[in-house]
Amino acid sequence: MDKIIINGGKKLSGDVQISGAKNAALPVMAAALLTMGWNTFHNIPDLVDIKTIKKLLISIGAKIETNGTTIRVNADHINHCEASYDLVKTMRASILVLGPLVARMGQARVSLPGGCAIGARPVNLHIKALRDMGAEVDIKEGYIEARSKRLKGSTIYFDMPTVTGTENIMMAACLAEGTTLLENAAKEPEIVNLADVLIGMGAKISGAGTDVIRIDGVKKLSSVEASVIPDRIEAGTFLIAAGMTRGDIRILGCNPSHLETVITKLRSTGIEITSIDGGIRALGRKKTKSVDMKTQPYPGFPTDLQAQMLSFMTIAGGLSVITETVFENRFMHVGELMRMGADIMIEGNRAIVKGIDHLRGAPVMATDLRASASLILAGLVAEGRTEVSRVYHIDRGYEDIEKKFSALGADIRRVRETK
Repeated sequence: MDKIIINGGKKLSGDVQISGAKNAALPVMAAALLTMGWNTFHNIPDLVDIKTIKKLLISIGAKIETNGTTIRVNADHINHCEASYDLVKTMRASILVLGPLVARMGQARVSLPGGCAIGARPVNLHIKALRDMGAEVDIKEGYIEARSKRLKGSTIYFDMPTVTGTENIMMAACLAEGTTLLENAAKEPEIVNLADVLIGMGAKISGAGTDVIRIDGVKKLSSVEASVIPDRIEAGTFLIAAGMTRGDIRILGCNPSHLETVITKLRSTGIEITSIDGGIRALGRKKTKSVDMKTQPYPGFPTDLQAQMLSFMTIAGGLSVITETVFENRFMHVGELMRMGADIMIEGNRAIVKGIDHLRGAPVMATDLRASASLILAGLVAEGRTEVSRVYHIDRGYEDIEKKFSALGADIRRVRETK
């Protein structure tokens, strides 16, 4: 098992290239199950979660070819409609094969998902939507079993915006009979990216990026060549890193329009953020201000940047209140930050953070993907040495993060842990 060792206090500067978005690549790759022929997807990041979805697709009969950041997927000969627990337990997004398999093959058996322990994230919204579309759905021995000769278009109302739920049912509806309306749909850029890919396959979709998406079902879809959008969460992490280290970072290959709320909030702390050709420049200041922040579905402040923002607030001037409204168990990084000297108090779904002059390096343990990033950020500014263990979490969502920070001037390295 690896750990990351950081000697803090380095001011970061230089250019960093943002990778493709994991949360866009996963549904796009799952969408290949709806088609015949070779699909070609560009800008796919090299991450553990991508390796997992590749294994899953291969396990049900798909063929996959990889060449750098380009992946080709062919699902002509699906021979197994089951996503096993051994694969699904490591990544909740595996449930994204449920909708495409039922729509194209008429059946699916998908293990109830696992992944980061940041909250329940129930799949009941997916199940209810498929039932509304005429599928028979049962839960047996930890598996979702769904069957339908052909799904029927329906009006689906999500009790809360759900990204994977919106993606799953949007894919399923592409091959359904009639029209499907998704109301209170999630509006994330990753959903727009998926819709664009599906439209390229021949789907009839309108409204992606709004809270009502219309899908007019077609009888078949064909293969496509498409690109995955840049990772807005990785870009946001480097924006925060510039502020925390008082650095000067050019964040290249990102889309500023996907980060408007984040940029507005970070400017309030004192970070100077400007658009440049091909990305964003972030210039940190000696004195940063505390700000309050509440996570919300897009276009609000993303829950996937809450841990990193909280880490930033531990060294900002003043008192800040961080409110988590999306996941009920996403403050597990707080105890580790307090080991580094952070002054944080938890009250329900709020973290009250009093900024201090400096953090102190310490051995800490990552508990989930975004918590890993928050601890690395803390280590970059802490006095002394920080050791972050269980960094396999971060490999699920950040491509070569220690190499990218090292190229910006950080004293950071990955080592193999010894027992």
